Amino acid sequence: MTQTEAIRAALLSGSELTALDALHKYGCFRLAARIDELREEGLPIETLIEKQGKKRFARYRIVGPVQRGLFVS
Repeated sequence: MTQTEAIRAALLSGSELTALDALHKYGCFRLAARIDELREEGLPIETLIEKQGKKRFARYRIVGPVQRGLFVS
């Protein structure tokens, strides 16, 4: 399974992902690039910007209902 496929499956299962999550779970150093690929496929992904102290990071999740059959490889 590719990184993009693993990330798609995680998001479709209801998980939210950060870059650190993607690195630890899938060995993915470029989550934003994988998210762009999934958005190009039509997956409705929302970006939430979070702050912890002075640091900011993105958290990605699916927005609204998704017809599962459309996004399975």
